[in-house]
Amino acid sequence: GITYIDTAHSYGGGKSEEWVGRVMATRRREVTLATKLSARTADQARRQIELSLKRLRTDRVDVMHIHALKDLKDLDAIGARGGVLEALQEARDQKITRAIGITCHADPVALQAALERHDFDCTQMALNAGLASITDGMKLAPPSDRSFERLALPVAVRKKMGVIAMKVFGQEHLVGAAPVEKLFTYALSLPVSLASVGMPQLEFVERNAELALAFVPMSQ
Repeated sequence: GITYIDTAHSYGGGKSEEWVGRVMATRRREVTLATKLSARTADQARRQIELSLKRLRTDRVDVMHIHALKDLKDLDAIGARGGVLEALQEARDQKITRAIGITCHADPVALQAALERHDFDCTQMALNAGLASITDGMKLAPPSDRSFERLALPVAVRKKMGVIAMKVFGQEHLVGAAPVEKLFTYALSLPVSLASVGMPQLEFVERNAELALAFVPMSQ
């Protein structure tokens, strides 16, 4: 019953897209398919798009993200003439992708600026009960008033963007601090479209599917 599949050009040196592509060869119409580009120039992005489509065994994806916005300097490169955003806008115009977005792990200020500045359809950000962002080394950053929930999420909601919650367990650092079902429910109770959850074991897939089916939003 899972209908959103998230991968990226860089995951596993391309192996992730290849594995997903083996399934997409026969089940493409059953899912919303998303991938992410690490490129920062338009030319690099065009090459990555071509290779990603080949690996995924499809001529289109539903969502194409700029992968892992780092900071404001990175944002300047993304939006510059000849930057990756230029290639994503082309891909959207050419119907290679239906929606373009941007993801961010560690810098809510930069993501807030990106969403204010550019015409994205959707975004993916760290949203969890600890108000925690995740550093590039996938370590937990201290909770802060300058969280994604407080800075970037309101912009996305105001602009009626699709919002994908990630790091709902704080890259596992929050597991044990609160029950898994509460962490999961907290993220889904925010104004989001879905939660993209890493599930490296089959029992996690089964448990998260059960939680999603039984989901009841938390009170304020």
